[in-house]
Amino acid sequence: SLLQARGLQPGELPETWNLSKPEIIEEIHREYLEAGSDVVTTNTFGANHFKFKAEDGYSVQEIVAAAVGNAKRAIKACGHGYAALDMGPTGKLLKPYGDLEFEDAYEAYKEVVIAGKEAGANLVIIETMGDGYELKAAVLAAKENSSLPVVATMTLDEGGKLLTGGDITAAAVMLEGLGADAVGFNCGLGPAQMQKLLPQLLAATPLPAVLNPNAGLPKEVNGKTVFDVDAEEFAQLMYAMAQDGCLAIMGGCCGTTPAHIAALVNKCRNVVPRQRSCDLTAVAAYGSAVVIGHKPVIIGERINPTGKPRLKQAILNGDYDYICRLGLEQIDRGAGILDVNVGVPGIDEAAVSAEAVQRLQAITSVPLQIDTSNYEAMARSLRLYNGKPLLNSVCGKEESLEKVLPLVKKYGAAVVALTLDDSGIPQTAEGRIAIAEKIIARAAEYGIEKRNIIVDPLALTISTGSDNANIDLQVLSELKKRGIKTVMGVSNISFGLPARDAVNSAFFVLAMQAG
Repeated sequence: SLLQARGLQPGELPETWNLSKPEIIEEIHREYLEAGSDVVTTNTFGANHFKFKAEDGYSVQEIVAAAVGNAKRAIKACGHGYAALDMGPTGKLLKPYGDLEFEDAYEAYKEVVIAGKEAGANLVIIETMGDGYELKAAVLAAKENSSLPVVATMTLDEGGKLLTGGDITAAAVMLEGLGADAVGFNCGLGPAQMQKLLPQLLAATPLPAVLNPNAGLPKEVNGKTVFDVDAEEFAQLMYAMAQDGCLAIMGGCCGTTPAHIAALVNKCRNVVPRQRSCDLTAVAAYGSAVVIGHKPVIIGERINPTGKPRLKQAILNGDYDYICRLGLEQIDRGAGILDVNVGVPGIDEAAVSAEAVQRLQAITSVPLQIDTSNYEAMARSLRLYNGKPLLNSVCGKEESLEKVLPLVKKYGAAVVALTLDDSGIPQTAEGRIAIAEKIIARAAEYGIEKRNIIVDPLALTISTGSDNANIDLQVLSELKKRGIKTVMGVSNISFGLPARDAVNSAFFVLAMQAG
């Protein structure tokens, strides 16, 4: 809006002014810094190779370099501040909503990040994102190609939904897992509307919370777009949210002038952000999250070829329609998470697993459990997963710990921990608990919190040991006391027995009572 007031024409790409009118860009940065801003964002919101091509006279690299240079000159002139490399949406929709591949979006953001890092940006701000999948591509590009702090903000409707239907909890737990340094909202809404949505964000993640609202909601007056919240009202509304210290970063988006920022700084200069905590264990698809621990969650495990000749053949034939039908049937019967295992000899499991994950996510909204012992398949499926996945699994074997835990950390998954090691499955509750503690301790070395580890005590059939059920219940009870989440293949308890449904049901009740 400030560029429009200085002559930016309809249809003119604002990023070109970094090169053609750098003095104006630098002047605007100075105005915000003089108003008290700690951070200014580069004029690179739409700078990507889908919009700017060297053959058309502009390259992404030269636009980004010029933009960072303009910001840094303003910072030097004012004697304070940081330059944030600003990245917005590509302008294209990722599959399955559009035709843009995930890795192509990643490459576009990678190019911007590398150019911004080389030009001397101090941090990365990914903003105005309405698609969690595109947001994931941008965060991965920033984390994999720089060591800069990453702030990620999404744009929501008044009901708290992203453009592609995701909710706040699903997006927040995904962003935390991917390693974003701060998360929040920007654009789309004014401070009053964002205030209603803020509690959901604060409940979902302990990361520093960011709020960059518009100056209210836009209105058209005499052919011009104006915003209905003035500087003082803006500052007062922001202070009402920030005064208890729950906000770490505050700023403004559309319509917020240097006067708005000056009022915000003046009103909130004595607010001290506080450290927040969160013990939420959750996995998420693009649309919604499933919280582990509030009530029993059923994982549907029919997409597993073991003992299923029809599914095995479908996997060999590339019949993903059959796989998707199995998924939908399980959701209809109450599954809250779908297990996906395509491990059949003779296939490229990494490619098939990734394709199955993407196909299922295109037609379902429940989180998936990626179930494989193939490390390449783990990595590929985790990377292309839209949300925060559940990975099955890691165990106490050294190879498993060394291969799986780095993937869990990089892609922000929750992981099932099996209580077995190189010596097999311990015959005592104490032995299994010791393995669980070993896995949790090793995970902590990678920066993986205990709340993202879900321990499986490994139910063994009572037909081979009369005490097997009791051992599992002891493990569950002890893990519950220690605040560790648990998962179990309950039906394993009845292998080789008649009336399995009755045995399973009775054991499930006892297992729930044990935690």
